[in-house]
Amino acid sequence: MEKIAMILRKPPYGDINAAEAVRHALGAVSGDIAVSLILVDGGVHLARKGQDDTGTGFTNLEATLKDCNEMGVEVFADNLSLIEYGVKEGERVEGVKAANESEIAAIIKSCDTTMIF
Repeated sequence: MEKIAMILRKPPYGDINAAEAVRHALGAVSGDIAVSLILVDGGVHLARKGQDDTGTGFTNLEATLKDCNEMGVEVFADNLSLIEYGVKEGERVEGVKAANESEIAAIIKSCDTTMIF
């Protein structure tokens, strides 16, 4: 089975990167591709429960992230980014796994393709 890593560096509201990342993740996993969605830097905000998209003009992506989990996308969030952006363990969407830089490097290395959003 083909494996793909999708790295999201941007916060979920402000541009289309997060929406495109989860859309591509859902499409790939639907096509029988193993997907690891890796949240780093501002991208860890996608993992936050109770996202407030009020006034952004963007669709709330929390439910879409949950759909990713349910469909088999593995979602990882960088430990250091979680700390830097103040996303605590109890504040994360269920199914998002914290990972250190070594674990993230191993995930990326194991994949056939990497996409960066």
